[in-house]
Amino acid sequence: MSIRAFILVLLSTVFIMSCKEEKKEKASKEQIQKTVTAKDILGNPDYLAISYGGYREKSRDSQPTITELKEDLKILSAMGIKVLRTYNVQPKLPHASNVLKAISELKSEDENFEMYVMLGAWIDCLNAWTDKTPNHDVESPNNKGEIERAVALANKYPDIVKIIAVGNEAMVKWATSYYVQPSVILKWVTHLQNLKSEGKLPKDLWITSSDDFASWGGGEEQYHVKDLDSLIKTVDYISMHTYPYHNTHYNPEFWGIPEAHLGMPDTTKIQMAMERAIKFSQKQFDSVANYMKSIGVNKPIHIGETGWATVSNGHYGNNGSRATGEYKQGLYYKLMRRWTNRVGMSCFYFEAFNEQWKDAQNPSGSENHFGLFTIEGKAKYPIWNLVDKGIFDGLTRNGNPITKTYNGDKESLLKDVLVPPTKSEIMANQ
Repeated sequence: MSIRAFILVLLSTVFIMSCKEEKKEKASKEQIQKTVTAKDILGNPDYLAISYGGYREKSRDSQPTITELKEDLKILSAMGIKVLRTYNVQPKLPHASNVLKAISELKSEDENFEMYVMLGAWIDCLNAWTDKTPNHDVESPNNKGEIERAVALANKYPDIVKIIAVGNEAMVKWATSYYVQPSVILKWVTHLQNLKSEGKLPKDLWITSSDDFASWGGGEEQYHVKDLDSLIKTVDYISMHTYPYHNTHYNPEFWGIPEAHLGMPDTTKIQMAMERAIKFSQKQFDSVANYMKSIGVNKPIHIGETGWATVSNGHYGNNGSRATGEYKQGLYYKLMRRWTNRVGMSCFYFEAFNEQWKDAQNPSGSENHFGLFTIEGKAKYPIWNLVDKGIFDGLTRNGNPITKTYNGDKESLLKDVLVPPTKSEIMANQ
């Protein structure tokens, strides 16, 4: 064989092997994308989670467009978010289905785009949200359709929907407008698990309910009922909510500044108060874990919701617990992510963007201000560092580039900081 022929054969062999290797890598990548499951995602710090609502206006009648949702999804993806939590699939509110469509389109446009969804199905009692008295012992006839729509979406987007959550704070007794008994949640969770067994839902789809820690056995004995025990045994994991923010008003013992700390700088007082807030959440987690183990169950527990509001003219503002503020939100977000990532637990942080429909008649109500971003797209203090890193360069919300609140001036931010009350003040007001 001549040298020229040898070189041609060698080059051809290299080219063929290179093509085979490229196809192998592509096939491997596609296989990885297809086989990512809830088990792989939950508790994995490479898959940060967040609660997401894309509503910009004061009414949910104004649904965000697919373009607006894509805008948000690109922002969240840039900051490392790969799992979203939605709340309902009600027929007049196509937000969740549009989110799934937007993710699907982004994946088609960019093979590297990766986002998954914990799909919520809203559950109510009879007469919920009406002028009639809610009947907490009977479920709403609307629940059946809600579950059916969730099933349809999970089957339509099996590469995106990895979890279905039956109900949101649907069992906790303080949800007086709509709560149901655990038997209702158990009924629908069992139904979904049966569909998985029958091959009518993806077998690796995880089913849960997302509720307050008390509803999962971590609270009063009134929650410790047989149906709850059966529910814990039936879900794939427990999704618990914990809100030390709200408890600065309702259970403020942990929040007050101890007398021994009075001489410390205000920032130190706040730092220590926020560390106590994390310990408060950890105790609630422990209470759920202990109850679960007391009935002979050992399943994963992840945080389905927790957050810290930045504005309040009510219980948590200057005339209340003084918990509100971006500086505190920044500390809470950092401490919460550090804890949950360290122990291998997912945290669906509440929430991505401010939503003004939640308390439309009270613009300064805390429920409107839990977002890490303002409605206009300004990044709040918890993620100023991400703006500095340039990860949002070229991205916009409502036509606005992603900039920092307070123009990034920390001194101006600190001027608005509210120092928590002392323990003695709290005791005097109880």
